[in-house]
Amino acid sequence: MRHITSSALMTAVLTTAALLTVGAGDGTASAAPSAGPVPFPSIGWQQRNCDYDGDGTDDVLIGAPGGTVSGATGAGYVTVQYSSAGGLSTTDRSVLHQDTASVPGGAEAGDGFGRAVASGDLDNDGYDDAVVGIPGEDLAGLSDAGGAVVFWGSPTGLHGSDSTWLENTDGPRAGAHFGRALEAARYFAPDPAAPDADLRDSVAVLEDDALLFFTTPPGGTARQPELSERTIRARDVPSPGPGFEFRNLSHGNYNEDPWADLAVSGVSTGDRPGAGSVQVLHGAPDVSGLGDGGTFPGGPAVVSGDWDGTGQDDLVIGDTGAGSPLGGGITLYLGRGDLAGLEPEPAQYWTQDSDGVPGVAEAGDRWGADLSAGDTDGDGHPDLAVGAPGEDIGSVPDAGAVWVLRGDPTGFTRAGAKSFDQQLADIPGTAETSDRWGGQVRLIDADKDGRFGLLAAAPGENTDDGFVWVLPASSSGLVAKGSWTYDGARLGAPVADARFGAAVDE
Repeated sequence: MRHITSSALMTAVLTTAALLTVGAGDGTASAAPSAGPVPFPSIGWQQRNCDYDGDGTDDVLIGAPGGTVSGATGAGYVTVQYSSAGGLSTTDRSVLHQDTASVPGGAEAGDGFGRAVASGDLDNDGYDDAVVGIPGEDLAGLSDAGGAVVFWGSPTGLHGSDSTWLENTDGPRAGAHFGRALEAARYFAPDPAAPDADLRDSVAVLEDDALLFFTTPPGGTARQPELSERTIRARDVPSPGPGFEFRNLSHGNYNEDPWADLAVSGVSTGDRPGAGSVQVLHGAPDVSGLGDGGTFPGGPAVVSGDWDGTGQDDLVIGDTGAGSPLGGGITLYLGRGDLAGLEPEPAQYWTQDSDGVPGVAEAGDRWGADLSAGDTDGDGHPDLAVGAPGEDIGSVPDAGAVWVLRGDPTGFTRAGAKSFDQQLADIPGTAETSDRWGGQVRLIDADKDGRFGLLAAAPGENTDDGFVWVLPASSSGLVAKGSWTYDGARLGAPVADARFGAAVDE
């Protein structure tokens, strides 16, 4: 895991490109170049934090929250695949759950272990650690209070013997669903008095109505992240409705400081339910100083990356909630290149009806339900994978599909946009009702060649068993030819109703 570090970066100078004008709804834009210092660079798609064995390649963490473990239906599990110069492996892997030796707790029906997953170096030892959410965990007689488990990275990867329990130590609550979403980054310093002394990551954890932060204390050797003094309540977040429920998280560096920023999405509740909104928090040396980076409409999907090349991260929001455009859409907000963070007005807005985007927007497509950033063609600009699990393929409802928008110095370009689904001749399988292909999308450079291939999950495949497809990258971006697929069985895991691929670490 590479972190934003201290004063050595203050002299870095990168070319910037400022997006000036945008077409109203077709994704077009014009840009003018400028130049300036960029003290602290992007930490979005360029700096992944999922190398659990420290060999320099990205590993893959997949959740199967419906999996049956020791006879307990819906107990859930995760799989870990270790990559190498040869790419993604299905043989060098492990399966982890709450009945794995030394993992806290035990597999119980409905726990949903693996509904959310995240990675980061929580103890600053050079090996990334994995955090697994268990939002259906019952604690002390409290139904669905939720919990999480940290698996600590090592030269041999992740193991049950090296795991730690997390819960809301201020008091578990019935129905809180602690661990429904997770994200790890350096949002603040473990010791604000010495902010550069310890570069370990903290974990942001969502409950339905609260955002909590956990950090391993400085100076100690114990691997036990502790709850910080700062908790953010959903009721305090500006909402398009009378109530608000948290859903997703993404981190990036949206302003020019050494701290990761956090985008927190959710949807309205009450008598106007389902409308999305995203609150951005700016990192700070002290957790109590986390700042307001603005509120943005849309969601609940969010992803960060530097699309305009300024060196600061931008934010893409997938708008599939109540009040979204027909079929869904995505909005790009650019970093201003200074301490102010993201521009308050969108730079680009895209739907399936935008010029150059294959297909036609239709009700229920959920175009933008999941998002991932990565450079699929090796040109140095991040591209965007857009999942639409509700897309009908021909007469097959909710079969699902994935689009890729190409990045350029303006953000996204209409040139070269592609779509993929199971009806393409080179993609294994057949589009079937409720496969939800593209329910999770991840762009990943497993072989470290500078090009990001696609993992497209269909958690509904084979009546909720779940499968993952791998689409290779090329100099022209993603291609269907050479794609392959696998499920939990290929990794030595239970299959029936597992919803394998319901969560894939970004």
